[in-house]
Amino acid sequence: MDRRINDLVATTKEKFGLDSYYLKRYRLNRHVNIFQKTIYTLSMEWFPYDVEEPKDDLNPVGAAVIEMDIHSCQYVSVIFVQDTTYAKEGINFANRDINYIINWIKQETGLNFEKQFQLQKEEAGRLLFNEVFEGVKVSSYGSIEIKYNHEGDLTLFSVNGHFPTDDMVQKETYTLKLDKLENLPKDLLQLINFPSYEEEKLVPIYGVEEVYITNDQMRKIPFEFFFDVNAYTPINEKISYDQEVKGLFEQEDINPIEEITVEQAFSCEKSPESYPITKEEQEACLLSVKELLSQKYPNDLGRWILKTLHREKNYIHAVLRLDNQDHFVFHRKITIILDATNYRPINYIDNKMMLDMFEKFQKPTEINISKEEAYEKLKNYYELQPYYVYDFEQKQYILCGKIDCHYGVNAVTGELVSFDDF
Repeated sequence: MDRRINDLVATTKEKFGLDSYYLKRYRLNRHVNIFQKTIYTLSMEWFPYDVEEPKDDLNPVGAAVIEMDIHSCQYVSVIFVQDTTYAKEGINFANRDINYIINWIKQETGLNFEKQFQLQKEEAGRLLFNEVFEGVKVSSYGSIEIKYNHEGDLTLFSVNGHFPTDDMVQKETYTLKLDKLENLPKDLLQLINFPSYEEEKLVPIYGVEEVYITNDQMRKIPFEFFFDVNAYTPINEKISYDQEVKGLFEQEDINPIEEITVEQAFSCEKSPESYPITKEEQEACLLSVKELLSQKYPNDLGRWILKTLHREKNYIHAVLRLDNQDHFVFHRKITIILDATNYRPINYIDNKMMLDMFEKFQKPTEINISKEEAYEKLKNYYELQPYYVYDFEQKQYILCGKIDCHYGVNAVTGELVSFDDF
């Protein structure tokens, strides 16, 4: 074992009181965050000495799965399997005092309570915190979770999110108000067919598209795509091909594990995922997409649009959607997985099988409620909440307002419905 790895393992063993455990296995991982920085982590699986190992390669009850950032030496997650721990000299919150636990989190993460994280939920043996900046929510939905058993022993600790600091935030006064957004709230109203599983039919519902509005009202940032938007290269090209390509495409297994060397990790080598997809690569990927579609979907000429390309481990993912999609809440999608070195198609995923289950559902026959009528019923239920959203152009968090509505209007009956029921 490399000396640097050994030091991190020894630190972890001492910190979490793992004297009654042995290190079963470990591996190095890496990912690229929204700032295009490559983060390297060490994942360790510790097994208790006195517990028999399962024969199915699963971790035994009481095993500790711990992941730490090798450069900051901060812990990303600590999980004791099935909330069982044999680390009696480990982290303990015997008095269950929330302030004590918060101070422990502050010490572990370097984050400021109330400024960068705040308490969201308190349950027996569990505390959940959410990511904020000066009390305002941050889009990327970071969280910190703590769990402990009846004796106060730590059984789970996880940190997810980016938790912006002062220098990452463009500060300004929040000025957005719903009644000052003119026709935008109404324009965001869409007619979507939702499946009713009990009645096996599609129900047309007017609902509000969730978006972020910049504080100056100059831009809309889509809600669904925000977190990974910088990693995706937009293409938006309709796929056409003259004739079927000869040859037989054979699907190959995808290897989700990336082998990381110690030198790559400790030298902070940039992950391939952090590099943009060049014009030449885009053209090569487009040719491979056409080749696969012509073989597997010869009757779909001109029906598919290549929406985006993005890197994922040793592959490039090409995401395609059907042109002229209907109002159904779930849309047809194909993801073609290409080798990142030669752009050869390796595998593909089509969600048609999932969508086929709705074929027997009764389709909507008539729409009795207009968009204007639906808006009148919903306008008092609209919500506009301040959020900090990362702007990839300015490379800072900017203040926005998130428009949302938890209710919709049945386009047949005019009934007000909650989306929690779907």
